[in-house]
Amino acid sequence: MLSENIKTLRKSKGLSQEELAVKLNVVRQTISKWEQGLSVPDAEMLVALSEALETPVSTMLSEKITEPEADDLKAIAEKLEVINLQLSKKQQARRKTAHWLFISSAIVIVLLSAILFDLKSPYSGWNYSDPETAVLGTAFHSFEWLFVRIAPIILIGSIIGIIMTRRKDR
Repeated sequence: MLSENIKTLRKSKGLSQEELAVKLNVVRQTISKWEQGLSVPDAEMLVALSEALETPVSTMLSEKITEPEADDLKAIAEKLEVINLQLSKKQQARRKTAHWLFISSAIVIVLLSAILFDLKSPYSGWNYSDPETAVLGTAFHSFEWLFVRIAPIILIGSIIGIIMTRRKDR
């Protein structure tokens, strides 16, 4: 059992026979003989081996050690897969939300443009001698002036956003 345990522990720590031999100041063939069961380490070397493999001597001398690393790695891989799936779903939800916001902003810009075009600047024929009409006309004119300059930029940005956030799996 010791030979199999040495080999299992060495592999679970990711060490080659050469690397373990360097840690113990022995030749690689000594490690190979221990793992094949052709020889056994003396008591002093057994303690050094347990320190190098970070395992108690009693564990090394016990029944056959199974490789818990494979199970641990499998569990970690499964957890990472679940996390990646959750992150992917969140990213897809964010992308979908952004996509619909871009579509909505483009629709709003087009509708407001159509409404302003249809109204044909009605404030230009108003009587500005009345203060309330003057304030309302000035506010309406300011909105229209600002809208005409900013709307194309927002519309182009929305169209680019729609293209950038569309689904890639089609």
